[in-house]
Amino acid sequence: MSDAPRDEAPPERDLHRARPSPQARFSPIWIVPIVAILIGAWLVYDNYRSRGPQVTLVMANAEGIEAGSTLIKTRNVQVGRVERVQLSDDLGTAVITARMSPDTEPMLVEDSRFWVVKPRVGREGISGLGTVLSGAFIQLEPGSSETASREFQVSDNPPVAPAGAAGLRINLVSQLGNSLRIGDPVTYQGYTVGRVEDATFDPQSRRMQHRVFIEAPYDILVTDSTRFWSASGIDLRLDSEGFRVNVESFEALLGGGVTFGVPEDLPLGSRVEPDVTFNLYPDEDSARQGTFNRYLEYVLLVDDSVRGLSRGAPVEFRGVRVGTVAAVPWNFSAPQPEGRSGFSIPVLVRIEPQRLGIENQDVNLEEWRERFDRLFGFGLRASLKSGNLLTGALFVDLNFHRDLADTWTAERFADKAVFPTTSGGFALIEAQVTDLLAKLNELEIEPLLAGLDRNLAASEAMLGEVRELSSSLTALLQDPGTREVPTNLNATLLELRETLQGLSPGSAAYQELTGAVERLERLMRDIQPVARTLSDNPRALLFDSLQTEDPVPRAPRRDQGDPR
Repeated sequence: MSDAPRDEAPPERDLHRARPSPQARFSPIWIVPIVAILIGAWLVYDNYRSRGPQVTLVMANAEGIEAGSTLIKTRNVQVGRVERVQLSDDLGTAVITARMSPDTEPMLVEDSRFWVVKPRVGREGISGLGTVLSGAFIQLEPGSSETASREFQVSDNPPVAPAGAAGLRINLVSQLGNSLRIGDPVTYQGYTVGRVEDATFDPQSRRMQHRVFIEAPYDILVTDSTRFWSASGIDLRLDSEGFRVNVESFEALLGGGVTFGVPEDLPLGSRVEPDVTFNLYPDEDSARQGTFNRYLEYVLLVDDSVRGLSRGAPVEFRGVRVGTVAAVPWNFSAPQPEGRSGFSIPVLVRIEPQRLGIENQDVNLEEWRERFDRLFGFGLRASLKSGNLLTGALFVDLNFHRDLADTWTAERFADKAVFPTTSGGFALIEAQVTDLLAKLNELEIEPLLAGLDRNLAASEAMLGEVRELSSSLTALLQDPGTREVPTNLNATLLELRETLQGLSPGSAAYQELTGAVERLERLMRDIQPVARTLSDNPRALLFDSLQTEDPVPRAPRRDQGDPR
């Protein structure tokens, strides 16, 4: 039994003791790769979780944009970075792929706007100088829409107004010559209140379409009576109304712009809704003219020269403007009315009753036409007059000529009523000069010349007498006795002066005269009592008694003897 072979199977407990345990199979060396895997998985998850949305930006030119370095900012805070720059499939645009920050999800909506910020020199000044060293970046302006978007157009220029800014956006329609550029100012009486946001040309209508933004609170200035016109900086005009200079703001002076206002003869009107369309007029006069949309058209058949008369010239009645010249000439090849011997120049004019302060009332054109027909019968006529001697500009003047009241007959020219005319201005002066020359030719010149000869002979005789008188006067002045007259006169004046000096207060004669006057004064004082006594009792001069009874004369008695 003891010699049993060694290769026999050990007992079962020995087998269990020889089998390794599960803890003995795990080696500590596996801890490091497991931890590395966990860290990598965490990094991958964290990177995925921290990755923001990816957007596609399309722009015409990728100048200054570099993949991996160009940033996307909002209010100067980084919100993304450009990852890739490539061309589109049609090679017409540049396609930029950018990675945004995770918190930018609410910003990426339909009306969000992107533009490139780089150094610029414009009418508003110099901007973007901070990008000279750091490089260009893309600016994001969040929108207010609720619809998300991942593809946007990048503009080369910054927007005129921020999204959601308070104000009014309207449309302006103009001819190609009155076009504006993006960023041009919108002014009101010289103060900037808005900007031009967009300008496009419509080839179908051949007109410019402009998008204009008016900032709040100036949007209340835009009403249904507002007129818009181009501001060319300096408006220099010399016409029949005189010399005018109009200067807008300095910015408009450099690059132009648009201005608006309500004409003085129109009410302020009511506020308008957004996206309303206005006409853009070339100047203020055209804008004002656009308000007079009710008018009568007449044709002037002018026999005088129309040189100096232009379209837009005023039609005035005794200095008050009542209309406008519409065309010079008008329908030149149309046949002349019957009964006219000469060829007249047709001029189309418009009579605008709204200029007379009735723009708020309904204008009955037929009533006004009948009124003018009656005035034609009273002698109302049109004539051309000079409005500016420097330029020779003419205007149409309406006035009454009583001597022509019975000469009017209704006429038509190319289906337009004819406004009766008469010669005026230089033509009238020319006619007057012609009449004057005709009258001069009818004068009898020979009797006038004979009378003129007689007058000349009488004048020559008078000149001879004047010459003789001048000779006599010269001889008298040259006489030695005449020359001594001033000397004798001076001597006489000296003697008179000496005589007057003898009567001065310090002279003996003056003292003697003064003493005589004093003695005379004393004598007068002594005589005054005698004069007073004689005045009171005149008989005191004969009688020394002052009895009051008068003496009774008596005859002497005989015993006393008769003196006879």
